[in-house]
Amino acid sequence: MQPIKIIIPKNPILNPEYPAAVVAGNVETSQYIVDCLYGALGVLAASQGTMNNVTFGNEDYCQYYETICGGAGASADFDGCDAVHTHMTNSRITDPEVLEWRFPVVLEEFCIRKNSGGNGKHHGGNGVIRKIRFLDSMTVSILSSHRLKPGFGLRGGLAGSTGHNSILRYNGDVVELGGCAEINMQAGDSLIIKTPGGGGYGYME
Repeated sequence: MQPIKIIIPKNPILNPEYPAAVVAGNVETSQYIVDCLYGALGVLAASQGTMNNVTFGNEDYCQYYETICGGAGASADFDGCDAVHTHMTNSRITDPEVLEWRFPVVLEEFCIRKNSGGNGKHHGGNGVIRKIRFLDSMTVSILSSHRLKPGFGLRGGLAGSTGHNSILRYNGDVVELGGCAEINMQAGDSLIIKTPGGGGYGYME
């Protein structure tokens, strides 16, 4: 019996070599890989597909980083969960009291983003809305996905809603942000993150 010969590609897509881009491999690319595998097996619709990475800080005294929950994908046996970290994300978000105590910010809103999960026999989970008002000048950076294309549904289930990032300036002006952005905030400005919903599963009866 001849031994099985396994051929490994010289440059497999998940083992890139310089100068290939490798930023966000752990926090964003990993989300796509898991959704791709579950989707190919037909067992789970896409979840929010991103960790919604948000950092803010200044040169003087503070730096902060968080990931924000969203909708989980539905399956043949269950609805997707609302407002949950999915796949590789398992970090606990900072309590509002601690966030406001340690940093010059006010958490103005943190709620479930209704109807952002995809419809189907089993519904995709809803994302969230998170609004943070700044009391001091800061630089904000965002690294997020599924702002242009939604996470897929399966077996007739609909896709979840895409995420959305924006700034509400203290004077009422709105600045639309892309999935990846860096922007300077002034006192009174608010950052608004709407996270994606999960995909639905199966045709509605």
